[in-house]
Amino acid sequence: MSEKIVQLNEEIIKGQLKELVRGSVEETLNELLEKEAESLTQAARYERSEARQGYRSGHYDRNLTTTSGDVTLHVPRLKGVSFETAIIERYRRRESSVEEALIEMYLAGVSVRRVEDITEALWGSKVSPATISELNKKAYVHIEDWRNRPLRGGRYPYVYVDGIYLRRNWGGEYENVAILVAIAVNEDGFREVLGAAEGMKEDKASWVSFFQWLRGRGLDGVKLIVGDKCMGMLEAVGEVFPEAKYQRCEVHFYRNIFSVVPKSKVKNVAKMLKAIHAQESKKASREKAAAVVAELKAMKLPEAAKKVADGIEETLTYCDFPSEHWAKIRTNNVIERMNREIQRRTRVVGAFPDGNSALMLVCARLRHVAGTQWGCKKYMNMKHLETMEQEPQVG
Repeated sequence: MSEKIVQLNEEIIKGQLKELVRGSVEETLNELLEKEAESLTQAARYERSEARQGYRSGHYDRNLTTTSGDVTLHVPRLKGVSFETAIIERYRRRESSVEEALIEMYLAGVSVRRVEDITEALWGSKVSPATISELNKKAYVHIEDWRNRPLRGGRYPYVYVDGIYLRRNWGGEYENVAILVAIAVNEDGFREVLGAAEGMKEDKASWVSFFQWLRGRGLDGVKLIVGDKCMGMLEAVGEVFPEAKYQRCEVHFYRNIFSVVPKSKVKNVAKMLKAIHAQESKKASREKAAAVVAELKAMKLPEAAKKVADGIEETLTYCDFPSEHWAKIRTNNVIERMNREIQRRTRVVGAFPDGNSALMLVCARLRHVAGTQWGCKKYMNMKHLETMEQEPQVG
C-alpha cells in the first residue's frame, strides 16, 4: 500500500501565520481604542446616558507599523472631550526611539550587517543594505519636520536656553559647533522642547536668528528667559523679546565665583552664596549679598567679592515671579539635565561628519525625551502666575 506523503509549503504557512497574528493585533488594538473612547465619554457607542462626557463623531484611519506588520487603526473622533490614546503614544515613542537609534548607528559607523540585525529586532523585518540609507533619509525628514513644527502650546512664560558644543569635521579639520537648545514651560504648566538649531558659535547673530526662528514658529508670551551669562544671548533677548526679563542661572553664577576661590575655601563660600538665594524677598537677598561681599573681602578674596557685587542682581530676577516657582526658574537645571543626556549619547560618535548630523542626533534625543513622561507630567502650577498678574503692581 502506497503511503500518502503530505508536503507542506513552509513559506505559505509562515505567511498565513504572520497574517493571522497581524490581524489579531489589529483587532485587539482597535478594541482597546473603543474601550478608551467609552471610558472617556463614560458611555458606549449610541448609548444615551446622563453621565456622558462627550459624543462620537465618526473615526479616522491611521496606519501603524508594529513588529507583526502594518495595521490599520480606526481612531474614534470625539466631541466635547480630548482623545489622546496611550496606544498611539506608546508606539509614537517607540518609533522616535527607533529613528534615533538608526541615526546613532549610522553616525557611529556601525556595519551594515549589524544594522540589518538590529533593525530586524526593532521592526520585525530585516532591512536590506540598499534601503538603510533611505531609512536614514526618512528619519532625517521626520526629525526635521518635528524640529520645524508650529508651536501650539499657547503662551510660554518661562523659557530655558543653552548651547551644547559638539565636535565636527570641517574640511579635514576638527572644530567645535554649538547646538542652541530651548525648552519652555507653557501656560498649562507642562515642559516642552521648543527646538534646536546649529549656532556655529554663541554670538549675537546666532542667538538672534535662533530666537526669531522660534518666534516665527509661534513662541509668544515670554516673560522670563533663564540661561548662563552670554553677552550674545543677552543682546539677542533684548532685541527679539524686549518685554522678557533675564534670569542668570545661579548654579553657573556660583561656578564662575568658585573659579577664583581656593579649593580649601570653596565649601564655605558655597554656603555663603546659597544663603543669598535662601532669603524670602529680593530686598533681603540684596542685603545678604552686601554682607557676603564684605565677608569675602575680609577673607582676602577680592576677585570673588567683585564677581558677587557685579553679578548678583541678574541672579535675583526670579524674585519678581511667584515664590512657588522660584526653585524651578532660578537655575537652568531643566535643560542642563537634558544636555548631559545628549552628551552621553553623542560621546560614542566622537566627531560628526558635519554640523547637520550633530543637529539631527541632538534633535532625535530631544524628540524622544519629549515623548516620554517628561513632557506629559505637569511641571508647574501656572495659576500662581495668573494670580500675580491680576494683582495690582507695587512700585
